[in-house]
Amino acid sequence: MSADSASINLTHHFLIAMPGLEDEVFSRSVVYLCEHSERGALGLVINKPSDINLQHLFDKVDLPLGRADLLNSPVFQGGPVQTERGFVLHEPILPVGQAPCESAYLSTLAIPGGLEMTTSRDVLEAMSAGAGPRRVLVSLGYAAWGRGQLESELAENSWLTVNADAAVIFDTPVEQRYDRALQLLGVHAWTLSSVAGHA
Repeated sequence: MSADSASINLTHHFLIAMPGLEDEVFSRSVVYLCEHSERGALGLVINKPSDINLQHLFDKVDLPLGRADLLNSPVFQGGPVQTERGFVLHEPILPVGQAPCESAYLSTLAIPGGLEMTTSRDVLEAMSAGAGPRRVLVSLGYAAWGRGQLESELAENSWLTVNADAAVIFDTPVEQRYDRALQLLGVHAWTLSSVAGHA
């Protein structure tokens, strides 16, 4: 492994699909990278809603949804891996008396940059009780890359990368997230060539 590939760390970045990436899952996708190391990468697609909403998901797991603000929020297709499993991307929530380095939930990845990704049921139970994180994105499945795989795709110009902005994830309408992520780079979709890097 070269020193260059060892030093790249895109945790808390967006991967923005280039027009030439025509994969069914990833075409025009924005992926939030929760983790990236020499072992590989893990992320959630943040702009591909599924055909179910949170109310439907909570019905499926036999919990009431006690958050009126979330009733019609879409459940996202987070990626092609473990599509039957839920992933909750959210802002940290700290119960009284807990240190900042501890999560409020049992199975949580604290992402450098300020967000958390939780896979344990307790975050859903908190939301069921009308509590839980204020801003959430719930997905089924995730995207994963093995050792060196993402770096290869970046070298092939499949993705653009930019520091993530939580406002794109939580405050931007779904259909605008691709363009908003590009705007973080000062780029517009119409300026991107679908044949970049294939000359």
